[in-house]
Amino acid sequence: MKNSIVENLKKEIEGFKKEIKAEKIGHVLEVGDGIAKISGLGGVGSQEMLEFSAEGGSASGGETTVQGIAFNLEEDSVGAIILGDYLKIKEGSVVKPTGRVLSVRVGEELIGRVIDPLGNPLDGRGPIFGEKSKEVFMPAERLAPSVTVRESVNTPLHTGIKAIDAMIPIGRGQRELIIGDRQIGKTSIVTDTIVNQGRDTGRRTPICIYVAIGQKESKVARLVATLKEQGAMDYTIVVSAPASIPASLWYLAPYSATAIGEYFMQQGKDALVIYDDLSKHAWAYRELSLLLRRPPGREAYPGDIFYLHSRLLERAAKLNKENGGGSLTALPIIETQLGDVSAYIPTNVISITDGQIYLEPELFFQGVRPALNVGLSISRVGSSAQTKAMKKVAGRLRLELAQFRELAAFAQFASELDESTRKRIERGRVLTEILKQPELEPMPYELQVCLIYAGTNGFLDDVSPAEVGAVSDKLLEYLEKLHRDAILGKIKESGELAQDLEEKLKKAIGEFKKTYA
Repeated sequence: MKNSIVENLKKEIEGFKKEIKAEKIGHVLEVGDGIAKISGLGGVGSQEMLEFSAEGGSASGGETTVQGIAFNLEEDSVGAIILGDYLKIKEGSVVKPTGRVLSVRVGEELIGRVIDPLGNPLDGRGPIFGEKSKEVFMPAERLAPSVTVRESVNTPLHTGIKAIDAMIPIGRGQRELIIGDRQIGKTSIVTDTIVNQGRDTGRRTPICIYVAIGQKESKVARLVATLKEQGAMDYTIVVSAPASIPASLWYLAPYSATAIGEYFMQQGKDALVIYDDLSKHAWAYRELSLLLRRPPGREAYPGDIFYLHSRLLERAAKLNKENGGGSLTALPIIETQLGDVSAYIPTNVISITDGQIYLEPELFFQGVRPALNVGLSISRVGSSAQTKAMKKVAGRLRLELAQFRELAAFAQFASELDESTRKRIERGRVLTEILKQPELEPMPYELQVCLIYAGTNGFLDDVSPAEVGAVSDKLLEYLEKLHRDAILGKIKESGELAQDLEEKLKKAIGEFKKTYA
């Protein structure tokens, strides 16, 4: 018995091979406020993922680790931002580089889920990916598609909001800024846009990705509940970085969401990313930069604050057919202070995007909702992202509303005005009423075309402004009941308002007026 044990031991000793494994490790010099200073990581790359050992233990050996990103590469140390609970990390904790940049796991399984910026589920519905799911990772930060793989924006992304689809059209692959003070309807516009994507049956439904940056968790929960009620979570992903989590995850959230959107774009699909909002994203970046002792510039923002948003928004694109024909549309939101669109961050993002939708507090408090300022709002893609029918009827709309805004100051002197000026003011009031729209009631574009045609061609001029809303609803109801296929169906199918179809529409509106009268 003893001999066999000795022989087994001898065999094991003879077969023993001593392996020396070299690992690069660093140690935490100081930690606090979501930031760590590390020594000993000479070969680490910028934006490389790091693993911190929890409670000062070793990063190997299966112990709990916390992730981080190498942010500042200095001469004798590395400044890192911690993506998790920095209270678990102590001075002297071991840090290991991973050799890879921050990546997010992507796939069809994300649709309908609420996740954090690192891809972990927040909706209490268990793991997102099963054992049979493909492991596909997309880097959170990557270069924007080059000019050679893009094509011009030419396909509309209907929001269902009359004022936007008519005067500030958004195309698939565009970057359109939504800007305005707090609590005047910015999130309502993007919520309606998401809801309308499932109802715009004429085109393929884009995958919508809503990013909540620094929002209250109750607000995000309400939004998710609303999208579920409307059936919109079937094609929506919510990335939530609420106010209760560290600023490092606020900073990361829009990049993670864009990586998810790029995955669908590369599959030849359409994706829509909504950043709510980039003002808080800029605040988070300023906080991280000041903690890492980066030199402050204007309003204490670091010098590369413009690049922070330009490298994010430039990733929105419409790919050409040789590269799959997918698209990524970006709708960033910026919150202004007291309507100041000339502030630092608003002007930065205005110069990056392809237009802006400006919401004005004065209009909001007058009851004009959505509170669109037609003069300051613009789409630089213009009518190339509109159907021919909408282009035809909406051409005069912006001009007539602009003239109304100019003349509105004289409306109180109506009795002293000449006939043509008085008619323009009355037409402007009617058009303003036509463009009012309640929340969560996006309108199909064929109905928008008919209603705007009736307004700009004077069919509703004899209706008092107080009754325009009710008459508009009855007109649309009349067209849906009696002319669904002959007029509405053809506009939807062809996207055009040909001469014969226009005559039919004119006749139908005339018949409605007789019936209604």
